[in-house]
Amino acid sequence: MYVVILGGGRVGLNLASSLVARGHDITLIENDESLCGNSASELDALVICGNGTDTKTLEEAKVADADVFVAATGNDETNLLSCILVKEYNVPKIIARLSNPDHEDAFKKVGINDVISPELTAAGYLEKLINRPKIADLIVIGKGSGEILDMSLENKKTVGKKVGDVSPTDEYIIVAIHHNGDLTIPTADMVLEKGDKISVLVKTHAVKKVTKMFTG
Repeated sequence: MYVVILGGGRVGLNLASSLVARGHDITLIENDESLCGNSASELDALVICGNGTDTKTLEEAKVADADVFVAATGNDETNLLSCILVKEYNVPKIIARLSNPDHEDAFKKVGINDVISPELTAAGYLEKLINRPKIADLIVIGKGSGEILDMSLENKKTVGKKVGDVSPTDEYIIVAIHHNGDLTIPTADMVLEKGDKISVLVKTHAVKKVTKMFTG
């Protein structure tokens, strides 16, 4: 996967390091020369010292080839403008870090729906958002031993089954079902329907298996 990250501060650099370690192809863009030098010395990746709101810099980073663009600077205006520009290159997934929650509507009005609030800007959260595209609203609990995931029910092997037939187990439990806009705490007799959005409490080690079980 090719990921372009804007911002070489703590969040951007940690995210880039983690993704590089997983074998992803990374380009980091940073405007500050000292941060550029620090990033270049720490990363086995291309680091571009330039303005992420400049199309020339974005094209130098080959953003048109990116699978994911992450605007991870601490400046909401910079992140918003860069995301607007990147949308013109049809990048499949665009993620923006948000410092001021009051600005969230501005991002969503231009179609940037993956907006990460200050409490969730840890590099580990951003990495999971990149690597788990079928999962949203991920919350890490129990010092990382468990997670609450929201996902759409798509797997034909699970659709039509009763909640009691698939949950709970010693690894996960379905804690809520969102159907036609209504949220329900499930009973064992409830039938899972295609397109339902389910909230699942799952042990971290089983996330991949459980995600496949429900999303296919």
